[in-house]
Amino acid sequence: MSHSFVMFSGPHLAALTVFVLACILLFLGRIRLQDSVPARLAVRYLIIACLIASEIALDIWNITEGYWNIKSTLPLELCSITLLLSVVMLAVRSRFLYQILFFAGIGGALQALITPSLDFAYPHFRFFQFFAAHMLIILASLYMTWVEKLQPTWRSIGWTMIFLNVLALGVGVINWMLGSNYMFLMHKPPTASILDFLGPHPLYLLAEEGIALLIFALMQLLFFVLPAKISKASAAAKARDKSVH
Repeated sequence: MSHSFVMFSGPHLAALTVFVLACILLFLGRIRLQDSVPARLAVRYLIIACLIASEIALDIWNITEGYWNIKSTLPLELCSITLLLSVVMLAVRSRFLYQILFFAGIGGALQALITPSLDFAYPHFRFFQFFAAHMLIILASLYMTWVEKLQPTWRSIGWTMIFLNVLALGVGVINWMLGSNYMFLMHKPPTASILDFLGPHPLYLLAEEGIALLIFALMQLLFFVLPAKISKASAAAKARDKSVH
């Protein structure tokens, strides 16, 4: 069994394909889920259960395999935090958490899926747990968007940036106290990642701020602003056609 993960290898591309198919399936089934309360509850609680199970399974594995370490395995990475918050969001259908997790959860987990910081390759347990956890973080916010029909606003991007900076400050203090590197605030990860293109420490932290803001703005445009404009233009065109005929 290989313990060296290779980015964009066959297993990596297969995992990304599964992720895309899961998103398509959720999108195509959104109307049916909206029309059925039992189906909505089943899907929502299934995602919650899988999120919790993935985190518990990781903790058990870290302990049993001797990997647990206060400097590296506390749930203080961005995706670990957004995973736990996604559980709360789904459990109470929190609109406030949604407007933050739509950007921070999807943005962070998507970057992790594309450029994983992962030491273990397929078919290792960590390969499956890593991809499952990050897919579920994204699916949680997409469920709230497509099924519960919530939408963030431009102001939500501001709340997300505040959340990320306050979180970074808190985690940074913990890193200083423990000598750890949660959220890669102290230095870049040892494996290849998008941070390799953003300059040395601490410049890449500033670059991340700008990139995050740009990505969040693009997400708002692609998911909500442009579809709304297209829908409005289509409705206006249909109204004109009816008036002509």
